[in-house]
Amino acid sequence: MIEVKINGLFLTQSQASGVILKELKGDRTLPIIIGEYEAQSIALGLEKIKPPRPITHDLALSMLDSLMANIDRIVVTELKNNTYYAIIYLTQDSKKYEIDSRPSDAIALAVRRNIPIFVEEEVMEKGAYTPEDVQDTEGSPLNLAEDRLQKLKNELQEAVEKEEYEKAAKIRDEIKRLQSRH
Repeated sequence: MIEVKINGLFLTQSQASGVILKELKGDRTLPIIIGEYEAQSIALGLEKIKPPRPITHDLALSMLDSLMANIDRIVVTELKNNTYYAIIYLTQDSKKYEIDSRPSDAIALAVRRNIPIFVEEEVMEKGAYTPEDVQDTEGSPLNLAEDRLQKLKNELQEAVEKEEYEKAAKIRDEIKRLQSRH
């Protein structure tokens, strides 16, 4: 498992919200598209803003407090069909529980309490960007695909710079598909 921090929130050109997770001991970043409400809740948690009445994530934490249950960590566990999955690990009276969750909800809880966030290595491999994804490919043995690959890497760099993460994810996947052929 890779420990990550929230590196920011973003809005795509199609007005979809997202969160960027960055590994603590490395250069990879993992953008995850999330709902607008969850993005707002994460932003409130990051800014330590308390609404006048508890919103859903605050309510969930209040219930856990009343039950004397603690969240130990959250883990983004899978990426299937472009959908991310997470587990919230709880402890109550020395009993351990694993609660299925959307990553956005788990992250919204985590930011309110400084709960560690982790991503499974396999998920990072599938979905994360590395600096190498946007660097030059000079000298690589890609033969006829080399020009196409270079063009895609340039497009990826541009998409990342413009914070067009949805587009960048598609370009990254195409780069990985081309690289796996050689």
